[in-house]
Amino acid sequence: MPAAPKPAFATTTSGNRLPIPSLPQGELLTLNVNEVPSVESTLGPGTSVQLLRLDPEAGRWVVMVTMAPGAEVPIHYHTGTAEVYTLRGTWIYKEYPDQPQTAGSYLFEPGGSVHTLTVPADSAEDTVMLVMVTGANVNFSEDGRFHSVIDAVSLQYLLGRFAQDQGVKLRYIGATGAGFVETE
Repeated sequence: MPAAPKPAFATTTSGNRLPIPSLPQGELLTLNVNEVPSVESTLGPGTSVQLLRLDPEAGRWVVMVTMAPGAEVPIHYHTGTAEVYTLRGTWIYKEYPDQPQTAGSYLFEPGGSVHTLTVPADSAEDTVMLVMVTGANVNFSEDGRFHSVIDAVSLQYLLGRFAQDQGVKLRYIGATGAGFVETE
C-alpha cells in the first residue's frame, strides 16, 4: 500500500511553517474582468455575460452581467441563494419597482425568491452587475408556464456554445482545486 501523502503546510515568507495543513497553491486564481471576453445575448437580447467562476459539482456560478436599457431576464425562481452587486447603472425587479438597485447596491436573495429583472428602458447607460448564484434559476414564460432552467451545468453548456458561435475563447476559474478552464 502506498504511503499517505504528507499534508501540505503553509509557510510564512521567511519559510517558517504555520501549524495548519493547507492545499498546495502554485498561483493565485485571479481574473481581471477587463480581460475576460463577453459572450453576447446569453440571457437574452441586450445582455452579455463574462464567466468568472463555474463549479458544476457545487452548483455555483459567478458572472459579470451587462444589460442594455430595456433588457430583461424573465421571471424566475431561485433554488438557492443569489448575491448581486451593482457596479454601474440601475435595475429593478418588476415585483419591487420602488426598490431600484443602483451602483453600489448589494442584494442578497434567499432560495425560493421569485422575480423579474429588468433594466428601465429610459436608463442613461448599460447596467453592470456581479452575480453569484448557488443552485438554479427556474425560468417561466409570461403566462406562468415553465420555460427553462439555468444552473451551473446548463450555463457551462450554453456559454460554451454561444462562445464558440461568436469565436470567443473562454477562460474562467473552475471547480474547487481545478484551477483555470480554457476553451478552444
